[in-house]
Amino acid sequence: MRTCAVCNTRTPDETERCPKCGADLAVDSAAARSLTKLRANPRVRDIRLMVRADACPACQAAAGTYLKPVAPALPIAGCSCPNGCEAFYEPALNEIYP
Repeated sequence: MRTCAVCNTRTPDETERCPKCGADLAVDSAAARSLTKLRANPRVRDIRLMVRADACPACQAAAGTYLKPVAPALPIAGCSCPNGCEAFYEPALNEIYP
């Protein structure tokens, strides 16, 4: 499921535009905005793509650590998880404390 970052409407993974506010979910979904923020943060070295242990094969294959410019967008292409793609991002930091 995708969540619109503009109006918080949840939609199926394949939805490209929010049916409530018309936002482009490739840019204005919660996951897309999260990825943009992680890429812009200088303390973030890499981006980890985390998935559940019982995730579909496509999500399992995509799980791992990526350089910031090549971290995949969510939802994962080919995801067949019953409740929609539940993958999420986790930052790998350069340093933990200032």
